[in-house]
Amino acid sequence: MLVDHFPLLGLRLTTPRLELRLPSPDDLAALADVAADGIHRSDAVPFIVRWTDGTPAETARSVILFHWRELGAWTARDWSLNLTVFRAGTVVGTQGIGARELAVTREVRTSSWLGRRYQGQGIGTEMRAAVLHLAFVGLGAEEAVSGALAHNQASLSVSRKLGYQPDGHRRHAVLGRMTIEHRLRLTRAAWERHRTVPVSIEGLAPCRPLFGIDSALPSAAT
Repeated sequence: MLVDHFPLLGLRLTTPRLELRLPSPDDLAALADVAADGIHRSDAVPFIVRWTDGTPAETARSVILFHWRELGAWTARDWSLNLTVFRAGTVVGTQGIGARELAVTREVRTSSWLGRRYQGQGIGTEMRAAVLHLAFVGLGAEEAVSGALAHNQASLSVSRKLGYQPDGHRRHAVLGRMTIEHRLRLTRAAWERHRTVPVSIEGLAPCRPLFGIDSALPSAAT
């Protein structure tokens, strides 16, 4: 079976309302449809990389190509895992987690997006909490970093709820204008204090070598 050669296909995170896992081909098509249907207002600029600027068909295709590209570039020293998020079996968005030299840095980064129709329902907080549990409990991370443009209050609000603290900023040129990206950092201690979402992990043990960490780390089932 394919999962025997690529055990990440068997990795699943579950919360009270959500399931996060790598998508099947049909799931990936559904995720592309969610993106094509809209992630933000047409006049909003929530991303530094303007991947939602094209037609709905182009936006959908970019989701598929990005997913394949990130998996195709995977190494144990530099990886990016983009999990499809399901609520009651329906694809609602994607939650990413990645790292470089995790065994040395013990630091992960996160990114995500939700279909516009699913926003404002607490899903963004719950799906971020799921990958933070994977990071801190399953992978032995010590810190997690994230970032959002200054006007992306929804993303910044999620970070604040989960205990992130300001970690400086970066300047970017977006549409020919200077735009500020706020950087945020979450320590293990702060995560423990803000940990309210129960998360279960399935299928992690065979994946550990792919994450570049010691396979002897303690099991993380809950």
